[in-house]
This record gives sequence, structure tokens and C-alpha cells, in this order.
Amino acid sequence: MAIPELTSSQKRILRSLVDLSSESERAVRGELIAEDIDRNPGTIRNQMQSLRALQLVEGIPGPKGGYKPTANAYEALDIEEMDEAAQVPVERNGGAVDGVNVEEIDLATVHHPDLCRAAVTFRGSVRRFSESDRVTVGPTPSTGLRLSGTVDAVKADESTLILSVGQMNTAAEQSAG
Repeated sequence: MAIPELTSSQKRILRSLVDLSSESERAVRGELIAEDIDRNPGTIRNQMQSLRALQLVEGIPGPKGGYKPTANAYEALDIEEMDEAAQVPVERNGGAVDGVNVEEIDLATVHHPDLCRAAVTFRGSVRRFSESDRVTVGPTPSTGLRLSGTVDAVKADESTLILSVGQMNTAAEQSAG
């Protein structure tokens, strides 16, 4: 199936559905999506009709019903669907953050000696983060990468934080120090 071009609103709704369904592993009610992205439930219902027509969501009827993303939804958002993703710890201002997991770390400017920025994409909502929050991510499962920095920007629609990295090390460096 060819992946359709989605509007920013459709991407935002679909991303919220994917994040919320991964947290609960059940059908997600439209009202919960509306609350998560601060939209009217009627708007969500209307958009869900078009997303269903594009085969990106499945409607589940009944009292425990709602919506579930299809495999096409993950492909449309360029998200790798995993049954058992490794958990990568996340801290905000010194406290553990529940309900999010690191999906990708993109180190965009490691070549600059005074400015290293990273785009950290999460599974789960990043709406609780704010600019200037101190964030620590890691260690990652394979390399033991751990980075700390300050939030420069929150891209809630993409579940991404842009960090100004203050410190970055690996498990080998941590045990040697």
C-alpha cells in the first residue's frame, strides 16, 4: 500500500493514538486523544473517519471500544513497531519520567566543540517537558550511551525534544571514571 501524504493535524492525531495505545495496549477512546492533543472530540471523530478510510486506524465498537493504529499507521509515521522494546531511562529535572521510552537519538551537531545538539524522539507524550528542563537519557541498551542536557525545544507533534547536550558518555567511560 502506498503511504498517503497526511496533514499535520492527521499526523498529530495518529501519533497520539500510537503513543496512547502503546501505553495501554487497548483501544483508545477519541476523548482521550482529544485531551492529549488539546482538540475537540468532534474534530477527532471526523479525522478518524478519514484515517480509517486510509486504512491507518481500526475502529473497535462496544463499551471498551475506541481506535487502534494499523501497521500502516506505524509506516506512515516512520515508526518501527516493536513487541518488546528495551526501556531506556529518562529523567527530567532529577526525577524519573514514566510513560515515555526513547525511540531514537539523532546527534545533529557533534562536530562543534561548544554546541552539541541532539533530537531525542520518544514513544509517549513529551507534553510534560518544557524548554530549559534538565533531561538525562540512558543508558541505552547496546552502547550504554547516556546524555544529559537542557531542552531547547519541544516538538510535541513529533514526540521529540531538542536538547543542548552538556554531557555525553558511554558505559565504558562511566565505569572507568
